[in-house]
Amino acid sequence: MEKQPRVVIGMDPHKRSVTVEVMTADEHIVGHGRFGTDVAGFAQLVDFAAQWPGRVWAIEGCAGIGRHVAQRLLAAGEPVVDVPAKLSARMRMFATGQGRKTDDTDAHSIALVGVRISGLRPVVSDEKLEMLRLLVDRRRRIGEDHTRMICQLHSLLLELVAGGAKRNLSAAQARKILAGVRPTDEVGKLRKRVALELVSDLERVYLRKKQANKELVALLKTTDTGLLDLHGIGPTGAAKLLVEVGDITRFPDRGHFASWTGTAPIDVSSGDRQHHRLSRGGNRQINRVLHIMAVVQLRNPTEGRAYYDRKVAGGKSPNEAMRCLKRRLSDIVYRAMLDDYVTAKATGPGGHRGASLQSSAAGSHPHTDTSDQSLPGPVTTKPTTTLPKAS
Repeated sequence: MEKQPRVVIGMDPHKRSVTVEVMTADEHIVGHGRFGTDVAGFAQLVDFAAQWPGRVWAIEGCAGIGRHVAQRLLAAGEPVVDVPAKLSARMRMFATGQGRKTDDTDAHSIALVGVRISGLRPVVSDEKLEMLRLLVDRRRRIGEDHTRMICQLHSLLLELVAGGAKRNLSAAQARKILAGVRPTDEVGKLRKRVALELVSDLERVYLRKKQANKELVALLKTTDTGLLDLHGIGPTGAAKLLVEVGDITRFPDRGHFASWTGTAPIDVSSGDRQHHRLSRGGNRQINRVLHIMAVVQLRNPTEGRAYYDRKVAGGKSPNEAMRCLKRRLSDIVYRAMLDDYVTAKATGPGGHRGASLQSSAAGSHPHTDTSDQSLPGPVTTKPTTTLPKAS
């Protein structure tokens, strides 16, 4: 009996349907189809793929629109790798010579990425990380509700009280202000009633936020992460890092991690002129976590503050010094997550959690700069995917 070739099944996912293309290692197309995502459609998809025993699913956006079908395939015991949308878009441009999108061309470009690119991140079913993701999303939505209500309340108070209220306004303070307001016209009375309803909504949001934080902290403690030991990273920031990063060993070194976080400057030097500019790429959620970490350190007498002051004294502008600090904090976060991985595996390089700005994050000498001393790499350098190689 002829041995079935190993194949990559590229998938362009949507909410109610998916388009797939089956491609061998030498880029021959051996199958194509469109299936629904309901129970019947998913069963047809699995039956369709069963004719290729050596298959790997390459799905675009496994952290976004493709998550629902990726998780169902994982539950069915199927191997899945994540294809970044930017990578498939570039492959589509190379393959077709133009950027027009259809479901068929998207599935083709995703399959090409799965065949040609090694090191794609395998999607794993981690119950604890999935729970963290849900709690982080919930906490983010509660924060958005709080911000929206505060803005509406400020708008109403500006029309009820001359000059409005202070910027950092709590529900109790707003209720006290409204208690002293005695409108005489019908519009003013209605405005006060709507404002009081908003205050009641805010009080409920505060309770939800408190409960969400408590639940998030309790789950984080079960991960034994050292991120909470770092000054400026709270429960939400630590959870975002764990969820977004996933497996820290997919970054060969701190430089790759800094590029992913958007804290590594981009070299735009030309000739004898050496110049770097701010990176606008990278994971913007994690970049925001690092920015908040830097701001918190600057507000307190920390080593981050001292590092920032030294950069400013050395001729850097405040913005440039801030970028340097965020780059340094990216290295420290990388080291803390690497330490977590080493502790969990009980192998590989040592080190301690919560490295300071002037210790092992930069080198053994207390004044070694991060650009002078590299961090130890991951425990293993094996590829993170078992996709077949193109012949």
